[in-house]
Amino acid sequence: MRAFAELLDRLSLTASRNAKLTLVRDYLRETPDPDRGWALASLTGDLTFDAAKPAFIRKAVEERMDPLLFRWSYDYVGDLAETVALVWLAKPGANREPELSEVIDALRGATRTEVQRLIEGWLDVLEPTGRWALLKLMTGGLRVGVSARLAKQATADLGGVPISEVEEVWHALHPPYEDLFAWLEGRSDRPRPDSPGRFRPTMLAQAIDEAVDFGKLDPADYAAEWKWDGIRVQAVNEEGIRRLYTRNGDDISKTFPDVLQVLDFEGALDGELLVMGDDGVASFGDLQQRLNRKTVDAKLLAKHPAGIRAYDLLAEAGEDTRVLSFKDRRVRLEAFVGKLATARIDLSVLQPFETWADLAALRASPPSGDPQIAEGLMLKRWDSIYEAGRPKGPWFKWKRDPFLIDAVLMYAQRGHGKRSSFYSDYTFGVWTEVEGKRALTPVGKAYFGFTDEELKRIDKFVRDNTLSRFGPVRSVKAEPHHGLVFEVAFEGLQRSTRHKSGVAMRFPRIHRIRWDKPAGEADELATLEGMLAKMEGVSAPPAP
Repeated sequence: MRAFAELLDRLSLTASRNAKLTLVRDYLRETPDPDRGWALASLTGDLTFDAAKPAFIRKAVEERMDPLLFRWSYDYVGDLAETVALVWLAKPGANREPELSEVIDALRGATRTEVQRLIEGWLDVLEPTGRWALLKLMTGGLRVGVSARLAKQATADLGGVPISEVEEVWHALHPPYEDLFAWLEGRSDRPRPDSPGRFRPTMLAQAIDEAVDFGKLDPADYAAEWKWDGIRVQAVNEEGIRRLYTRNGDDISKTFPDVLQVLDFEGALDGELLVMGDDGVASFGDLQQRLNRKTVDAKLLAKHPAGIRAYDLLAEAGEDTRVLSFKDRRVRLEAFVGKLATARIDLSVLQPFETWADLAALRASPPSGDPQIAEGLMLKRWDSIYEAGRPKGPWFKWKRDPFLIDAVLMYAQRGHGKRSSFYSDYTFGVWTEVEGKRALTPVGKAYFGFTDEELKRIDKFVRDNTLSRFGPVRSVKAEPHHGLVFEVAFEGLQRSTRHKSGVAMRFPRIHRIRWDKPAGEADELATLEGMLAKMEGVSAPPAP
């Protein structure tokens, strides 16, 4: 457990991606089975414990110290695991520290009534860093800046193989991955990559640099299509095994039973998951109603029916088509989709163009004039094979410019992990009229888009201008002649009954900090309502 705790601690304090890769790779090399496999499962999100809930952790610590003092400490620190690790009052005479595999085995078989006793026993024997790592492991919220793909990359580096070879076999593996490590260390053959219903590593696009790339590229070498605003998925039906994966390989089949039901083919499609109604494609806001749910009811299925707009054909009737050129795959894809007896899977239509000026004009005219339906354009070389990762040159994405508004900081909340000492989560608002007076109404929240130095300066502004506190949240002075203005970038708007303003932003982030701008000159709610009205003007028609 100590080695795992040290790994998480060092990862949380390391900003460099390459340094994180080295830390994970070295840990996997030096740690024996099965501990390294369980650690890998925790980093990739493949390890959960149904009986281990944060409520048990709070209950355990509140039996050791004054509950009010704990709540005050939690409010100050802002992270449950870190707070408990620091304030836990251990009892003398505890036993030895457990191994990581011992913790995993105990939690996997524990009932809810047994979990609290286990928590208390382990916290008694561990040092603060070990306590923190244990609680992060139990709750599944590691927050150490390591994505599932980065962990898989470190695993691939361990064996000196491309990450695509690991991703190809990942869904046929199970923690603690002893067969995976045996292959990577040359002790056995590679696990079979041809299991039916498997995930194929996704091919991604590079962002295009208009000033540089267009001067080097020949438009005749590329096909163009809309980059539809849903989520990239892979739909598979092989030997009766139906699966729906995200671009990172997460299995979301249970969330979209209506999509699984229409996968009446033998093969694998790459496409965009969208909500498809009678009037065409709905906005991403409608799709969000379906995402991140463990179950969906009949009402939700009827209100937000999902479907797939197909981009590519990865396999057909047992044949791996990824080795074919995009031009040949496209011909196969059109025939493949044309045979399907459902309107819930349609084709992403190619958009003709001859010059880059033609393409720029196309980008400026999204489908039916609705910029929320398409994020921009995709360019794909006619001769490109489908290769995993983000190769330079075959595919490019040319996204639309983000929407921008000026908003005023209203509330600030402590961050998590290495940001737990800073106010780094910001709620911002725009001006509106309330009972005849000008007032701010919240329209969004953002926690990235600024540098570490800017974070320190914003944090000082929050502390110097706090009006009141609500646990970890501070209300910040925001008046026409005194306040901090953020230039906020976002990808789209939707109507929302959950927000007082009546609107919700998609992917808001801090674009620029306007230290120079008086708060009274920030935007009005009417500006956002005008943007939303234009976006809602016409729905996109279904693809032919």
